[in-house]
Amino acid sequence: MTTRYLHTMVRVKDLDASIAFFELLDLKVIRRRDFEGGRFTLVFMAPEGQEECPVELTFNWDDDPKLPADGRNFGHLAYRVDNIYEMCQRLMDAGVVINRPPRCGHMAFVRSPDNISIELLQEGDHLPPQEPWASMENTGHW
Repeated sequence: MTTRYLHTMVRVKDLDASIAFFELLDLKVIRRRDFEGGRFTLVFMAPEGQEECPVELTFNWDDDPKLPADGRNFGHLAYRVDNIYEMCQRLMDAGVVINRPPRCGHMAFVRSPDNISIELLQEGDHLPPQEPWASMENTGHW
């Protein structure tokens, strides 16, 4: 018997805002299905070349009152990036709060519009400490 990873699913309140957030992380929409009868949409997004391991955004058209206020109940999503400082700056420039800055040149955490915790990890060795990141404090939960 073989087990194969398929995807991670997260529920979202604002599909457009969530897609825009994951596009900032260089994920692309690889598949979208609207289910008229069930009144929900599934959007699968992944980095180019990694389509076999997508994140599934599940959007209920008629709101989702059971959607938790704090998305950490499942843990977090993690993505490796070429340059953690450049990615954090890109996110910050787009209005995303860097909850746990990459002070060590290796790891940072942000939150999606639906409060889902996202871990960013530097590819390869840690980058040398760099301002403003080295002295930046944590903000909120991560």
